[in-house]
This record gives sequence, structure tokens and C-alpha cells, in this order.
Amino acid sequence: MIRGVRGAITVGADQPEEILRETSRLVLEMAKENGIEPDDVASVIISTTTDIASAFPAKAVRTLEDWTYVPVMCTHEMDVPGSLPLCIRVMMHVNTNVAQKEIQHIYLNDAVKLRPDLVRNTEAKVL
Repeated sequence: MIRGVRGAITVGADQPEEILRETSRLVLEMAKENGIEPDDVASVIISTTTDIASAFPAKAVRTLEDWTYVPVMCTHEMDVPGSLPLCIRVMMHVNTNVAQKEIQHIYLNDAVKLRPDLVRNTEAKVL
């Protein structure tokens, strides 16, 4: 069965190095917390707020060890007034037998504000 695993992270600035570093961090944390191997991933969709435009976060995923052939696509989020700035969101489609309610959705940095109901240990996730 395919399940969606969500994650989000914020960056301090629209800087390519930070975007790639934080995207890698988020994806690896999502994989670790859910026991995901790259061969289990059907696809990954990454969206950014419109204030992120200096790098493709998908590049961070494609350069991770064993993730080269995972299909990844980037897009921009809707530009809604008052939304969380400098945010990268990931939707990972994973082949798993884990029940929906057992999926660990990962929110890091200021992105914990998006879904505090899904953050199990907020203090450990905020850096």
C-alpha cells in the first residue's frame, strides 16, 4: 500500500547551500523516523513558499546516497497572505504496511507551527 509521509522545514534565508542542507536533513529524518528505504519510495513532491527561488530542493534528494533514481518534483506553494515564510514542504509517497495513524510526519525548525498536533516531541525537532 502507498502512504503519504509529510514533512516541512524552514530556512533562515533563500540561500542555495541552506536550502539543500535543510532539505536533505528533512528527507533523511523522515526516512529514519519511518524506517523508509529509497527503494520503498514511489515519488517525492517538494513545494516551497514563493520566497525560496535560489535552488531546487529536489537536487538535495537526488544527491543523497541511494536516492538517485527516486522520482522527485518541485513546485511552489500557494502564496497565501500570512503564511509561514521560507518553508519547504515534502510529500513522500512510500510503499509500506504501516498503518496511517502510525506514520511519523516530521516538522522541523519553525515548521513545527504548521501542525503542532503531529509533532510528537517538538523540543527535539526545533533547532
